[in-house]
Amino acid sequence: MTAVALAALCVAGMVTTATAGSGPARTDGYGYSAVRRNIPAKAVRFQVSSPDVRDGGALPATHWANGFGCDNPNQPVRLGWTGAPAGTRGYAVTLFDPDAPTGSGFWHWLVWDIPASATRLGATPPPGAVSGTGDAGVAGYFGPCPPVGDIAHHYQFTVYALDVPSLALAPTTPPAVSSHVLGYARLTATVQR
Repeated sequence: MTAVALAALCVAGMVTTATAGSGPARTDGYGYSAVRRNIPAKAVRFQVSSPDVRDGGALPATHWANGFGCDNPNQPVRLGWTGAPAGTRGYAVTLFDPDAPTGSGFWHWLVWDIPASATRLGATPPPGAVSGTGDAGVAGYFGPCPPVGDIAHHYQFTVYALDVPSLALAPTTPPAVSSHVLGYARLTATVQR
């Protein structure tokens, strides 16, 4: 598989940095670059929930990072999902902060090659799943820790239903877009310090 194919497959259907003219500029005064969605229009929406946080709610500090200026337990958020589309052969899960002051957001959690039989993800990925390396430089879950005094950050937990059982990628492969997304489910939580 070529490097281009690897980049095209990595962690299904994620967002990419917007280019000039690709969408409205942010008006929050912080100067962050807009980030656009890159999930296929035909992707089916299914359901994701968590016993740890409700969609739109504040993420409890037990799930915040232990690093980057935060001293918290860094416990992964438990997710469960239902209603994935027919033909799902595997899943990927991500945690992305589009509000990070990087210009391209911040990837906190990347897990792929989750078996199609799985309906949940917690602290330990199922056998065969790959914990990718996020923007903090560590594999596995790295919780939120936005800058003190910054705007509220919206952390997107997304489950992607894929049409392949494995992306066959190394854990160090960076996030990118994919054509393998059949559906997705998203839960968004906020954090502000």
